[in-house]
Amino acid sequence: MKYFIDQTKKETAYLQLYKQVKDDIINGVYGYGSKLPSKRLTASETGVSTVTVEHAYGLLCDEGYIESRERSGYIVIFRQEDGFMSSSKEVATDIFTGIPHPEEDQSVSFPTMAKTMRKAISEYGSELFERSPNEGCLKLRENIRHYLERSRGIKADISQIIVGSGSEYLYGLIADLLGREMIYGIESPSYKKIEQVYKISGVKYEMLPLSADGINSAVLNETAADILHITPYRSFPSGVTASASKRHEYIRWAKKDGRYIIEDDFESEFSVSKKTEETIFSLSPDDNVIYMNTFSKTVSPSLRVGYMVLPKHLITKFNEKLGFYSCTVPTCVQYVLAELISNGDFERHINKVRRQKRKELNSKR
Repeated sequence: MKYFIDQTKKETAYLQLYKQVKDDIINGVYGYGSKLPSKRLTASETGVSTVTVEHAYGLLCDEGYIESRERSGYIVIFRQEDGFMSSSKEVATDIFTGIPHPEEDQSVSFPTMAKTMRKAISEYGSELFERSPNEGCLKLRENIRHYLERSRGIKADISQIIVGSGSEYLYGLIADLLGREMIYGIESPSYKKIEQVYKISGVKYEMLPLSADGINSAVLNETAADILHITPYRSFPSGVTASASKRHEYIRWAKKDGRYIIEDDFESEFSVSKKTEETIFSLSPDDNVIYMNTFSKTVSPSLRVGYMVLPKHLITKFNEKLGFYSCTVPTCVQYVLAELISNGDFERHINKVRRQKRKELNSKR
């Protein structure tokens, strides 16, 4: 074991350890079914407390890389070969109970929004009524870029970020961008409007049944789809979250030339995990993942504002083919969102909701 904690880094010790152990699991240093070093041994060799090691191992448990077993310690449950080696055609159906998204209000508070609006009006004045650039206002896209890098591990150029009026609008743009001759693979069941948009756009699509941890492996192996549209975190209405193994399986599936993944990352910011959910965009070494998210859940359902992060090699194609479309989000709304992100209120709100959800979960145990 050669883990090293750099005390000069701003990153916390448990996150440094988490990343190093996770890399070893993914690279096969710890194979499926193997046991991780004990908390006490890891703490001793890295010079940190056992509490720090417990936090790191806890994140790995949350994300499905390991599990804690009584009297056995921490056992690796991630394996690279999960998926395509499976011959089973069994698709679980008893998990689909129509679990709805939580009904509790998770919107940013009115006083916070009012304060942010006043600040935007005071600071930007008549700029709020100027025409937005077609891809979205520079200030909002720049703040989204910084937010994604510091909180989601997504590193992207501002030119990759496109703002539009909600997910459905962006689905249509993606269909126009990638082409109607492509076949789209959609989770079954999934958010109804995904299928509706693709249907009205005239594209071919296949419904891919979900099992307990994501799209059934046998089905994924046999699909004729060129594009996989997935919601890795709490797919609606099933509530299924893709395991760590399944996320890497999706990435391997997309390695074939011409394949793409559309990562619909709705609501994952509100995960009860102590660390935000991993994104396939940040995990994938290939330039073939389109990341999507929206502010309708994190800020307010009344805000029809979403954004997508394109693979770098699609930027020129997007600009040539679709760059003439005007941005469908008013400039004033974009500046308010930009201010909400830059002043820290956006992430403070997310962290507050996550703490509340963890507290509620713990009270039920």
